[in-house]
Amino acid sequence: MSRADERSRQHWGSRLGVVLAVAGSAVGLGNFLRFPGLAAKYGGGVFLIPYFVAILLIGIPICWVEWAIGRRGGRAGFNSAPGILRSVTGWRNGHFLGVLAVLVPFIVYMYYVYIEAWCMAYAWSYATGQLSLGGEPDAYARFFETLVGTEANGSVTNLQSPVLIALIASIVLNLALIYRGLTRGIEAFCSVAMPVLIVCAVLVLIRVLTLGTPNPELPQQNVLNGLGFMWNPKLADGQSLFDMLANPEIWLQATGQVFFSVSIGFGIIISYSSYLRSDDDIVLSGLSSASTNEFCELCLGGLITIPAAFIFLGPAPVEKVGGSTFGLGFYTLPVVFQHMPLGAFFGFLWFFLLFLAAVTSSISMLQPVLAFLEEGMRLTRARAVALLGFVSTAGTGLVVYYSRNLLALDAMDFWIGQVGIFLLATTLVVVFSWVLGTERGIAEIRRGALLELPPGFAFVIKYVSPTYLLVIFGLFLVENASTYATQLVEQREAGIAVGFVLVIASLLTYFIHKAGRRWTQEERP
Repeated sequence: MSRADERSRQHWGSRLGVVLAVAGSAVGLGNFLRFPGLAAKYGGGVFLIPYFVAILLIGIPICWVEWAIGRRGGRAGFNSAPGILRSVTGWRNGHFLGVLAVLVPFIVYMYYVYIEAWCMAYAWSYATGQLSLGGEPDAYARFFETLVGTEANGSVTNLQSPVLIALIASIVLNLALIYRGLTRGIEAFCSVAMPVLIVCAVLVLIRVLTLGTPNPELPQQNVLNGLGFMWNPKLADGQSLFDMLANPEIWLQATGQVFFSVSIGFGIIISYSSYLRSDDDIVLSGLSSASTNEFCELCLGGLITIPAAFIFLGPAPVEKVGGSTFGLGFYTLPVVFQHMPLGAFFGFLWFFLLFLAAVTSSISMLQPVLAFLEEGMRLTRARAVALLGFVSTAGTGLVVYYSRNLLALDAMDFWIGQVGIFLLATTLVVVFSWVLGTERGIAEIRRGALLELPPGFAFVIKYVSPTYLLVIFGLFLVENASTYATQLVEQREAGIAVGFVLVIASLLTYFIHKAGRRWTQEERP
C-alpha cells in the first residue's frame, strides 16, 4: 500500500478555494504599500519595465514550477517540503533541500504577524477616533514610533498597549485558523477575506479617484497628476531611459518585489499544491492566483496610495518615503486621511483591508511548518499547533522586545525574507529543471491542465530563469551583504535576531534529519 493510501489525505474543497488561498498568501502589505513606493521612487513607468521582465522570466515560470513540485510530492503522500523534495528528487538525503522551505515561512511569520498587529491597531484607532491628530506629519510619526517602540528596546511591555493587545489577537486568530485545517480554516477564511479586502480597496479607490482637486490654491495637485506621478515614466535629471535601466538597483528592487507579488520562494505554494488531487489543473490555477495578486497590486495598490499622497501632500513627501513600506503606510497615509473628507472612515477601511491581507499571508506561512510537524515529527494537530504557537510567539516576542529602530525585524527580513527566498527559489528551479528534468517536469505541469503552456517555457525555466536568479542574487549580495554583515557586528539587536534564526535552523535541520531516517526505514521492504 502506498504512503498516500496509508495516510488520511486532505484536499482543497474547490479550485476557487485554492486559487484564493494561494492569491491570499501573495496579497499583502507589499501589494498596497511596497510596490507603489518603489514605482514612485524608480521612475514610475520606468520601474514597470524590469518589473514585467521579472514577472515573465521568474514570476510565472517559478510559480508553475512550485505548483508542479508540490502536487507531485503530494501524490506520493507528502505535504511537507522535506518530504516533497525527497520524493521529487529521489535522493535519500533529498529532504535536507526542504530546510529552507520550512525555515523561511516560519521566520518571516514571526515578524510579519507583528506588522499585522500594527494594521489591526491602526484600524481600531481609526474606528475609535484616536487617530485624529491634526495635519502635522510629526504627530503621526510619533504615534507610530510610540506604538511599536522604535525609540528603545523594551518600550512595548505594557500589556494594555494597543499593539500588544492587537498582537495577541492576531496570534490567536492565526493559530485558530490553522488548527481548523485546510478547508475549514485556511480555505474558508480566504474565501471570505479576499473578496472583502478587494471590496474595501475598491471603495477607497473610488474615494481617491473622485477627489478631483481638493485644494483650489494648488491646482496642480489633482487626481490626474497624481495618477501621472505614479505611472508616467519619469527620467532622472540628465539620464536617459537606458541610463536608468542600466542601474542594477532598479532590477534588484523589481525582482525582489516579484518574489512577494507571486509568493514564490517562500515554500508556501509547494505545500499548498501538495493538497491538490493528482489531476487537478495547475496551469490555469497558478496563472489565476498570480493574476488576482497582480490586480490587487497594479489596479488597487498602484492607484490608491501614491496618487492620494500626491493630491494632498505634493511630490516631495512621496519621494521622501518612496520605497519605504513603513514610511508610506504608517507615516504618510495617516496624514492623507486626515485631509481627506470622511478620512477616519476611509482610514479604517484601508488599515482593515491591510489587516485582512496580512492574515491571509500569515496563515499561509504557518501551513508549511505545521505540515512538517505533523508529517515529519508525527505530532497530532493539537500538539503541532501548540508547539508552533510557542516557538513562533517566542520569536515574535524577540522582535517586539528588541524594537529599537526595528533592527531585529530588519535583520530577520534581510537574511531570511530576502537572502533565504532567493536561495530557495533557485533551489526549486534547479530541482525542477536539472534533477527532475524539464521533460518530466513539464509533463507534470500539463497533467490535467486547462490551459497550454506558452512556447519556449522549457528553455526559459531551464536556462533563463536560473541564470537570471543567480545574476540578480549576485548583484543583491554585492549591494547589501557588507552593510548587513557590519550591522551584525555593530548592532546587538541584529546579532541576537540572527543568532535566534540560526538556533531555529539548527533544530529544524536535526528534526528533518530524524524524519528522513524514519522515511528511509518505511521505504525498506
